[in-house]
Amino acid sequence: MITGPTAAGKTSLSIRLAEELSGEIISADSRQCYRYLDIGTAKPTEKELLRVPHHNISILDLNEKDSVAAFKRRAIGYAEEIESNEKTVIYCGGSTLHLQSIIKPLDEIPKSNPDHVRELGQIADDKGIEYLYNELQIRDPDYAKKMDGFNRQRIIRALDVWRQTGKPFSSFHSNKEIQQPENLMVFVIYHPRQVLHERISVRTDKMIEMGLLDEVRMILDRGYDKSIQALQTVGYREAIAHLNGEIRFDSMVKDIKTSTRRYAKRQITWFRRWPFSHRLNAGELNEDQLLNQVLQKVAANKQNR
Repeated sequence: MITGPTAAGKTSLSIRLAEELSGEIISADSRQCYRYLDIGTAKPTEKELLRVPHHNISILDLNEKDSVAAFKRRAIGYAEEIESNEKTVIYCGGSTLHLQSIIKPLDEIPKSNPDHVRELGQIADDKGIEYLYNELQIRDPDYAKKMDGFNRQRIIRALDVWRQTGKPFSSFHSNKEIQQPENLMVFVIYHPRQVLHERISVRTDKMIEMGLLDEVRMILDRGYDKSIQALQTVGYREAIAHLNGEIRFDSMVKDIKTSTRRYAKRQITWFRRWPFSHRLNAGELNEDQLLNQVLQKVAANKQNR
C-alpha cells in the first residue's frame, strides 16, 4: 500500500513499484472511481494507465452513490482477480477511510433508515447543508472535525445513525489499536510541511492550467446537479462557486489551496495512528531512492515470512 497526503507523489511511485513487482494498482481514492472527475482528482493520465493496469478508476457515473463498504467489496474482488493471475496487489490513494477498510474490518453500523435520509435530504435542500453540519457539530463533534468540508452524504449518514441510536456516529468506529494485516505492507510518503504546501500550490495551479474550470463546466452542462455527492470535493466545490458567480477567480484559487492544505493535515494525523506503517521521507530522498527503499523492505519482509 502506497499512501500519504494529497500531492505527496503517490501515483508516480506506485506505478514504478508496480512495474518492478509485476503488480496491478487498486485506487483507494474516494473520487477517482467517478467518470469525468479527471483533472480535479489528479487521476492517472492515459499514458500512466497504459503502463500498469489500474482498478477502481472511472467506473461509476457521477449520480451513483458510493461508500466505504461498497469500495471494500470492490477491492476484495479486484485483489482476488489480481492474485489469481499471480500479480502483486498495490493499493494507492489517500482516502483514509477507504485505506483503513483494507487494513481492518469495518465496524457494525446500523443500516441507513430511508425515512431519515429523505427527511435530512429535504432539510439540506431547504436550509442548506451547512445547517445539517452545524447540527452534526453538536451531535458528534469528533466526526465533524474529521470531515473534508460539507460532505453531504457523510453528514446525512452520521445524523441518520444518531437519530436511530442516540449515539454519535464516531462511537461506532473502534478505538482499538489497528494491527497490520498479514501480507500487507503500508508505506506513507512524508514531505516537510512547507515543501508539501508548495507542492499543493503548484499542483493546484497546474490543475487550473490543465482546464479544471472547463471540466467542471462540462459536467454541469451534462445536467449533473452541483449538490451530488461526487461534486462535494475540494476543487470542484470552489470551481462551481466561481462559475456561479459566488466567488472571484483569485478567491477560488486561494480557497482550493487552503482547503487542500487542511485536508492534507487531517490525512497526516490519521496516518500517524498506524504504528506499523513504513515512513518514506521524501524530504531526504528522491523518488529513485524511495523506490529502492520500498523494494528492499518488501524483499526483507518476504525473507522473514
